[in-house]
Amino acid sequence: MFWRGKQMYRRLSEEVCAAGVGAAGSDPQLVTEDDLAGLPATAQRYLHAMGVVNRPRVWSFQAHITGRFRLKGQGSWLPAEVWQYNSAVEVARFFHMRLDFAAVVPMLGRDTYVGGKGAMDGKVFGLVTVAHAKGPETDMSELVTYLNDAVLMAPSMLLGPNITFAAVDGRSFDLTLEDAAQTVTARVFLDADWRPVNFSTTDRYADLPGGLVRAEWTTPIHGWQPDGDRFLFTRGSAVWQLPQGPMSYLDFSICPGDVRYNLAPADISRRAS
Repeated sequence: MFWRGKQMYRRLSEEVCAAGVGAAGSDPQLVTEDDLAGLPATAQRYLHAMGVVNRPRVWSFQAHITGRFRLKGQGSWLPAEVWQYNSAVEVARFFHMRLDFAAVVPMLGRDTYVGGKGAMDGKVFGLVTVAHAKGPETDMSELVTYLNDAVLMAPSMLLGPNITFAAVDGRSFDLTLEDAAQTVTARVFLDADWRPVNFSTTDRYADLPGGLVRAEWTTPIHGWQPDGDRFLFTRGSAVWQLPQGPMSYLDFSICPGDVRYNLAPADISRRAS
């Protein structure tokens, strides 16, 4: 799998650089207790539990994720490998996923959100298009997925002026993200250690056999692990809550060291060379 991962990484770095995503300064300011003042108590506990306070603010991250995926939530599970890059300098997300059919035929999926626009493409052998989506529904779906990524992998990204918190109860809080004249909202549920156990939103569209359907989307998390002085989830899944019942279509996991923070596009480009 090494050469496949290296090829995916290079393709991701080329796209990020071509998109012109900016970089923050070389010395990000630390998150302080003052930055948390005024947030709901539950949200403050979450940010403390995730190791945010007294650490530099995260303005970008790159992640490597593995797992399995089912197309449109149906059929067999397929091995999946993901490389992605998110930026808060401007709200941007680049997500590349490889699926292997019978360990022989590769499908390359690409989700992006940049400049306020979302897009999704899937190609077999990187050539034949088998999936494509863009438009307002995709814009919204990609933006709320960016919010989910920040909750799970880069919580200090949530402290920007375009994100607001709202109290719900002792184990959950709401988040609202505004970008490019659109707004998405989600609820974050916490475990006994104040780390996310689930994320729920209705600001996302399921790509079902009959077409796009707006539905509740959840990402239950099945454990957390230390990664230096941060925490990473061990395993999670993505589930559509449909009238006929829940439909799980993605299981994912991550290892310590598989997320790198505050990388400029040029930084990931050099590693890919």
